[in-house]
Amino acid sequence: MIPNKPDTTPVYNLKVVIHETGIKPDTVRAWERRYGLPQPQRTAGGHRLYSDRDIALIKWLMARQQEGMSISKAVKLYRTLAAEGKDPLVQAETAVSTPTLPDDATLNDLRQNWINACLQFDEETAETTLTQAFALYPPLIVCNEILLKGMADIGNRWYQNQATVQQEHFASALAMRRLHALVAAAPRPTRAGRALIGCPAGEEHTLPPLLLTLMLRHQGWDVLYLGANVPIARLESTIETTNPRLVIFTAQQLHTAASLRETAEFVQQTNIPLAFGGRIFNLIPQLRQHIPGHFLGETINESVATAHQLLHTPQPTPTPPPIPESLQAALAVFQAKQAVIEAAVWQKMRVDSDFYRHIANANLFLAQDILAALQLGNLSWLGTQIKWIETLLQNYEMPVSLLKAYLTTYHQVARETLGENGRPIIEWLAQMVNPAN
Repeated sequence: MIPNKPDTTPVYNLKVVIHETGIKPDTVRAWERRYGLPQPQRTAGGHRLYSDRDIALIKWLMARQQEGMSISKAVKLYRTLAAEGKDPLVQAETAVSTPTLPDDATLNDLRQNWINACLQFDEETAETTLTQAFALYPPLIVCNEILLKGMADIGNRWYQNQATVQQEHFASALAMRRLHALVAAAPRPTRAGRALIGCPAGEEHTLPPLLLTLMLRHQGWDVLYLGANVPIARLESTIETTNPRLVIFTAQQLHTAASLRETAEFVQQTNIPLAFGGRIFNLIPQLRQHIPGHFLGETINESVATAHQLLHTPQPTPTPPPIPESLQAALAVFQAKQAVIEAAVWQKMRVDSDFYRHIANANLFLAQDILAALQLGNLSWLGTQIKWIETLLQNYEMPVSLLKAYLTTYHQVARETLGENGRPIIEWLAQMVNPAN
């Protein structure tokens, strides 16, 4: 660990500096050439020798980049502090820090202004608000405190029937457009090590992984963003071509968590570590143990710190528990009988005109979640999804009795169709229909 007053004795070669900081050799040479920082000594043979202070300086400059500064502004800040008689490296933290939130109510006001503009479909005001925010605060703080939290607020309003799907989509489009522009303008990589970031098959929610891409790029990492709905097909050739040090996937829903597990198992065969995160892993913490990879954390800042650590020092991939044989058998029989069950449910509920038009979607969502829970190894996780749907129906002033009638019919058909191998599914449905039993 570097002491509070780093030693100036030149004892380390460039290889040690790269290992300690993760910086690329070309980057540190470019900084020396363009800005005169750091200033290593030379051996008689012309080889660079760095001190503890040089290493601390490099880490300090990289931390300022992470906060959104350009390298030229970081160098200017360092020299300004030095000219004032202050040593920027005294008591400096050696770990890469995450942006801290200023103690200022202005951010809350800006976020609320942006939310209000989005809800009113006022693109000009929304963009002007963001421009003002970026003029006042570092980019990563604006993205985290206004875009990410603002979208969470609008999503919650939709869930409570206080905002429409159209309003949510409009806000999302504005946020994604701004994030894509920021990613395109992010500093060039300064660290040796590449990450691939994307979403597993079926996952379309891309704001969190795109924000993670931006934040890691500001830390100096080389990050390739693959986007939404990344299939396993040809993923091996992508990994071979890009040679990443870390693969990161995020999932927000139970069925995409199952896709993520399949992707993680595939990546594990390539001996590349995988990290993961997303809303569903915060809702169901036990689910984290069932993915062969490293959980990033519950917040975006935790995710950045974990990804940074894994990129700097790769760790062995955790091994999840095996799927119980009873659930494997239930999965096989459900896959074989799914279409039969759905057709029978459709026929039995045709007389209910209030719910008839929703049956196709209900069948789709319930089936994909049953399949996901079986693939992940625990049917009890379906309860979280059902509770979410119940609350949604209540918020939209729809009778929850419709959901119970549907689950009752589904249970009856499953009991008649699945047989002994389907008992885990039948028992779970029975518990949903009659929770007290």
